[in-house]
Amino acid sequence: MKHKLIASILATSCALLVTGCRDKTPSPSGGPTGGTPLAIEFPPEVIIGTERAIKDIPKLVMAPTSAPEFRVPAGTILLSKGRKVTSSDANPILGSLDFITDGDKKADEGYFVELMEGTQWVQIDLENSAAIHAIWTWHFHSQKRAYHDVIIQISDDPAFKTGVTTVYNNDYDESSKLGKGTDNPYVETRFGMVVDGKGAKGRYVRLYSNGNTTNDMNHYIEVEVYGIAQ
Repeated sequence: MKHKLIASILATSCALLVTGCRDKTPSPSGGPTGGTPLAIEFPPEVIIGTERAIKDIPKLVMAPTSAPEFRVPAGTILLSKGRKVTSSDANPILGSLDFITDGDKKADEGYFVELMEGTQWVQIDLENSAAIHAIWTWHFHSQKRAYHDVIIQISDDPAFKTGVTTVYNNDYDESSKLGKGTDNPYVETRFGMVVDGKGAKGRYVRLYSNGNTTNDMNHYIEVEVYGIAQ
């Protein structure tokens, strides 16, 4: 009888502990502890065409099933909306570079930019130097695919020759010749991918890619840069 009573008490205690954990707000996926969650508008899911299996990508992070949460310091705002975008491919195959900062994240035809094959970059001019706390990127999410050599850098130098801070690099085999990365490749979805800027200071944000697991082209739908102007 005594053993049954102890077991009952332990079971109740465990249940209370589990319930308590479940009632707590889920831990954020990134950003400073105690920061403010970014209010992100995610596009609807649109799946078109025949998806190809993603093969031979080491440490691939699978597609999330729910929207991630990311926290930033108080006072952080969206800095990139409507800002000028330049690129290593000045004449995109499809779309216009200004699509990247127009605020529209739909994956339908007419909402994305397609750049030529090989390692290409797009660059956003924030017009003023800022402490950057988050960079949220949507490449192309109407098919599950992974983009190669995704590298994100911040600098006050528009040529990115001095004062460059790399905040993300998943080029695991150094095929883009910009240094070997340690970040994990990921599957594109309507939730995009958020990178912690960690307060790196700069006026310009440059994003590289080198084709994807479906074809050799490079695509962008939207890039949102959040920070605090200096």
